[in-house]
Amino acid sequence: MANVLSTEKQVAIISGLAEGSSIRSLERITGVHRDTIMRLGVRVGHGCQSLLDHKMRELSCQRLQFDEVWGFIGKKEKHVRRDDDPTLGDVWTWVAIDADTKLVPTFKVGKRDHVAANAFVADVASRMVNRVQISTDGLRSYVEAIEASFGSNVDYAQIVKIFESEAMDAEVIGMDKTRLSGRPDMRHASTSYVERLNGTTRQHMRRLTRLTYAFSKKLENFEAAVGLHFAYYNFVKRHISLRCTPAMAARIVRDFWTVSELVEAVA
Repeated sequence: MANVLSTEKQVAIISGLAEGSSIRSLERITGVHRDTIMRLGVRVGHGCQSLLDHKMRELSCQRLQFDEVWGFIGKKEKHVRRDDDPTLGDVWTWVAIDADTKLVPTFKVGKRDHVAANAFVADVASRMVNRVQISTDGLRSYVEAIEASFGSNVDYAQIVKIFESEAMDAEVIGMDKTRLSGRPDMRHASTSYVERLNGTTRQHMRRLTRLTYAFSKKLENFEAAVGLHFAYYNFVKRHISLRCTPAMAARIVRDFWTVSELVEAVA
């Protein structure tokens, strides 16, 4: 790939993908064939996954929020047939965010089931060096997974929104907060940051944009796109409230990264 595309072209393409441009729009802008853009995105995305796995270790996060964002591979779940590839259909990106530094320590792409929940929470636990406070929504899988991975060494609260009706556009009229483990500070029991992160993820990942044609056809490509997004988010994208990147706020790196440096780091 590096022998075909100049560094400038690679940076332009990765910048566009990270900011939510579609592959076909980048084809028109750069003059690079969409298949080449796809291969470059997958290669860099896989490199970003490895980079995140290496960098996000021995973290001292204090307040984590968990959530999962929906997408699909190939077709939506209601259209999946028995003889289809098992990776097709609904896919969920499980994600954690540190409320203080806005760092995303890890993510997990999978189904919305106990298997994925256990793998995701176990991965989070393996990256922490201190006792943390965790906030989640009412998904039952979190309760069992957090108990299995953290045991009693966690302060865990669950937040369930109360709606005025069962309508899709119903307003939130309250929240029910419940202590489930340890002694969480209920003033900081919230999922607001991770829900905002989900909005940012949908804006910057074309495959997750609502009512889009740009959905992934393969799970491998989807995982690579998610890896690229969170590497860009952690190391390159300036967070307005922090005035730096999440990785800088968490003291993982000292300076801003450019897209060129990100591409070089995963080469």
